[in-house]
Amino acid sequence: MGEPKIKELVLDVLKPHTPPLPDFASFLAELDGVEEVEVSLVEMDERTESLGVILRGHDIDYDGLKEHMGKQGAVIHSVDKVSVETE
Repeated sequence: MGEPKIKELVLDVLKPHTPPLPDFASFLAELDGVEEVEVSLVEMDERTESLGVILRGHDIDYDGLKEHMGKQGAVIHSVDKVSVETE
């Protein structure tokens, strides 16, 4: 049996207003192992946006994802769903 690989993550993410959502989604899609990104705005205040983020792929690196998001000032508030498969 192979190593478990993350195939899908559903996240609650907090980020500054910039970059705009299309740019942020494209930025997340640059990460190795990510094949599809969905980002939806949940709530907005003066400085930040709360987002629902769904990532799908073949081998998503969670720690790499947190670091990658941090480059845009975004943080993961919670992991609401995760799907893992073994190959």
